[in-house]
Amino acid sequence: MFLYVMNHLVGYDAWTIDELKGYGSPKENGYHTLSHAHPEIQVPGVEVTTGPLGQGIANAVGLAIASKNLAANFNRPECQVVQSTIWCMTGDGCLMEGVALEAISLAGHLQLDNLVLIYDNNAVTCDGPLSWINTEDINAKMRSQGWEVLEVQNGTYDVDLVAAALRLAQSCTGKPVFVNIRTVIGVGTAAAGTHKAHHGSIDREAVIKSKQLAGLDAESTYDVPHKTLRFFRERRLHGIQLQQEWEELLVQYSALYPEDASAFTARMKHSVDDGVSVLSSIDSEAFVGKSTRESNGHILERLWAAVPSLCGGGADLVNSNMIRYSAEDVFLPQTGYKGRYLRNGIREHAMASIANGMAAYHPGTFLPITATFFMFYLYAAPGVRMGALSDLPVIHIATHDSFQEGQNGPTHQPVEVDSLYRAMPNLCYIRPCDAEELIGAWTIALSATTRPTMISIARDPTGPVSNTDRTKVERGAYVVHDPADYRLTVVSCGSNLHHAVAAAGSLEEKGMPVRIVSAPSLDLFELQSDDYKESVFARDGRPVVSVEEYVATVWARYVTASIGMTTFGYSASNPSNYARFGLDAEGIEKKIKGYLNFLNGRSARDVGWRQL
Repeated sequence: MFLYVMNHLVGYDAWTIDELKGYGSPKENGYHTLSHAHPEIQVPGVEVTTGPLGQGIANAVGLAIASKNLAANFNRPECQVVQSTIWCMTGDGCLMEGVALEAISLAGHLQLDNLVLIYDNNAVTCDGPLSWINTEDINAKMRSQGWEVLEVQNGTYDVDLVAAALRLAQSCTGKPVFVNIRTVIGVGTAAAGTHKAHHGSIDREAVIKSKQLAGLDAESTYDVPHKTLRFFRERRLHGIQLQQEWEELLVQYSALYPEDASAFTARMKHSVDDGVSVLSSIDSEAFVGKSTRESNGHILERLWAAVPSLCGGGADLVNSNMIRYSAEDVFLPQTGYKGRYLRNGIREHAMASIANGMAAYHPGTFLPITATFFMFYLYAAPGVRMGALSDLPVIHIATHDSFQEGQNGPTHQPVEVDSLYRAMPNLCYIRPCDAEELIGAWTIALSATTRPTMISIARDPTGPVSNTDRTKVERGAYVVHDPADYRLTVVSCGSNLHHAVAAAGSLEEKGMPVRIVSAPSLDLFELQSDDYKESVFARDGRPVVSVEEYVATVWARYVTASIGMTTFGYSASNPSNYARFGLDAEGIEKKIKGYLNFLNGRSARDVGWRQL
């Protein structure tokens, strides 16, 4: 609510008094308001969506990284076109969250001196005093993480000292700044300094006391004194002036540095045409016999050179992810922050949330990537979800995406993780089976402007699949083999598709024609017309069987039976695991035969979905 009130006071046209009244209302009968319980990026004056504690700190680190990188690459001595300071407000809870600690550590390491974290230190949490759960020295902790620490002892009343601390914070160099402001929550009320003011109901008496303390009419509601409003509305005029000065600076910049100015403008417009051209020029035949993670490394290397907005990096597994980068292209103080490759360290959650912050920095200017094993995207899941909720285009590269991961065993084999990401609204999950489909996946990911994409790829080489088509990936699922008078349809994707193809070939040799569907993205498939969907997954009673190394939680919408996992994986070689779980060609063929015997000519649709 604090942010919403400030937006109204400084003069955002959308933030009227009526909008403020919507906060906390029942919102019945289709009532809409900008005043959501937690700020959402889609409304004016909100930079990022921050609901789950700690996300905003990681987002702020991402914003600071984006600002540093853009300034390093485009600022010139006469024209400082990027001069952002990122201000982030936090409380006790955020500073205990793992994602915040990961992001704070990285920010200190990177010496992000354009970042100021303002701590409302009221020593109270939802359940009670902070001392019940935390007795650490927060100032010492932040200093140990490489932050400059400023402290204001009486932030409740000493406004001048707070302002002085913030001015000092903006002048500090070489480190991010932590401003520890000690305050009293619910000041002036009976609930002051207690959890009742934090997470309880404020009664009428407390409201009256708060208004009196602020010098307001105790009986008035939604009434801003004219003097107060005039003070804040002057800030709007100041902002308009700053905007005009910046636009004049851009004109000067264009005259002095026309090529840089053109590149700067292109960045702000999400220009990825060069990347799409690169993808169209790649011959997937060059990657025959390679794993999709290896093919992905080569493709990304070419895209990185062609698309300046691509940025980001992995979580300390880039050699396994096969993400290639040069030492000169690393984002570090030592390289002047010009590099685009970000070493996130083993900080998967912060990696995803920092990427969201980068994507939110003048949306379109940065197209962040993240990378780690698919299993470890469970650690990153809240950040990935917030990106989807926020309509932010981030590309997540998930390698080692099945029990083909190998000897590391079930701790590293993501048999259930796909279900989370396939169920996540506004996230496009794509699981290509080969380099041809991978090129299609990247074409879709580059062009996305209002959603993140997860590209799920395999560790080891897979067998050949005929008739895959990069242009058909956008359909989500398409037929790659369509014999006349087929008896059943088999659908698969990723590293299991070639096993399904081999099983179908064996069945055809025995006189049983099998139709084969590649389904790299059920999210994209859901966007197709009903007629197209039925052309792929016919509802004429003939069996449709899905095959995948995951628990079959999503397939029942489309198929009549599923061959998949019902347990966790096993520490064994990849061929051994496919045989162990009946997901190699021989196992698939055996299960299909058993299913057909069970049906005994009955309509598979009438019988209903079965786990094989």
